[in-house]
Amino acid sequence: MHIHILGICGTFMGGLALLARDRGFTVSGSDANVYPPMSDQLASAGINVMQGYLAEHLQPAPDMVVMGNAMSRGNPAVEYVLNQGLPYISGPQWLAENILVNRWVLAVSGTHGKTTTSSMLAWILEYAGMQPGFLIGGVPGNFGQSAAIGNTPFFVIEADEYDTAFFDKRSKFLHYHPRTLVINNLEFDHADIFADLAAIQTQFHHLIRTVPSEGLVITPYANPAIEQTLERGCWTPRQSMDGVNADWQVSDMTEDGHCFTVQHNGQTGRVNWPLLGRHNVSNALAAMAAAHHVGITVEHACEALNQFKGVKRRLELRGECRGIKVYDDFAHHPTAIATTLQGLRANIGQQRLIAVLEPRSNTMKMGVHEQTLAASLQAADKVILYQDAQLSWSLDNIQQQLGDKSVLHRKIEDVVAQLLSQCQAGDHIVVMSNGGFGGIHQKILDALAND
Repeated sequence: MHIHILGICGTFMGGLALLARDRGFTVSGSDANVYPPMSDQLASAGINVMQGYLAEHLQPAPDMVVMGNAMSRGNPAVEYVLNQGLPYISGPQWLAENILVNRWVLAVSGTHGKTTTSSMLAWILEYAGMQPGFLIGGVPGNFGQSAAIGNTPFFVIEADEYDTAFFDKRSKFLHYHPRTLVINNLEFDHADIFADLAAIQTQFHHLIRTVPSEGLVITPYANPAIEQTLERGCWTPRQSMDGVNADWQVSDMTEDGHCFTVQHNGQTGRVNWPLLGRHNVSNALAAMAAAHHVGITVEHACEALNQFKGVKRRLELRGECRGIKVYDDFAHHPTAIATTLQGLRANIGQQRLIAVLEPRSNTMKMGVHEQTLAASLQAADKVILYQDAQLSWSLDNIQQQLGDKSVLHRKIEDVVAQLLSQCQAGDHIVVMSNGGFGGIHQKILDALAND
């Protein structure tokens, strides 16, 4: 059976393509934005990716067209599918019908940390010999790919609250029917599809309604937005994490989150790993709680995390030249920006931290976070703001709030030139964007090498 995926280079759809190929489907796809790491992953898997959305890509007609949620009416390929009467389905529904049937689904949801926590959870299960399947919106370092079928009933999935497709406006995660559910945190995001936090809470409560009474819901201790959601009804046992009276607790933590002790029901374990930041400690607790639900001890989970290699684009060190380190971080929200920078700051001490920010998520582009963005960058010594031509609002106000520590540029070449003129040995450059940012990471490293 031949499926053609529209929007194949999205992190979710790219992973779905790998799963379909491993299930024996013939897979092809189209996308307008083809860049690493997903383009590299698909190429190495031998999946044919076509540039753009052309009707010719769907000739001869595939057996099924799988629609990514970035597809909308007016897209030439979408219009061709509808006009020709080709069979089509959303990515989440295809996944539910073809991959998740009869699986023990462990879903990781929340505004922040889904990719990292899902990657931790999949690795803990793999380390324990449980050979899980997984679909993650990033590339975990321990696996080198974003998805795998697995050889047991266990399947880890990053459960996104974004809408399913142009013809199905429910959140993606409503298709997954998890037995183990993590809700990491809950804030307002995705302003392009949600009017306010209450609208997001409604979708999360729909998700809670799908978890069986013999399952488990894992949440942070006393998180107001999550507690409000659960007050609407929860029919599943709960465990809390990361609080004075929580079921899962942390102690003896270093300032940068590099080492910490985990405690649960008399079990203890020590984590000593390369990840940084208090947020990643919380992510680790969530992953361990979910793994414990399928039988993995605290000690064994900590052993696994001691060998966890992180995730591409999550404060990923892309290279070092002349003593200057360049990181790539998938920044999409002020909370994520702040926690990432604070974690790195705690690790590097007084060394200079330079943040390069491209506001690129749909919510960022709308200016929803304009009032909190400057504060999220305070841990950096210097900030370079990039004003893309497609950004609908001006970053001048952010630059003014940050004062002399910041500068605003409208060309990537000017950003690179600014860094080249200012950087010195011992500096840490964190490039923050949830897009390709014109390949700026390598441009910075090349410029440093050639200077």
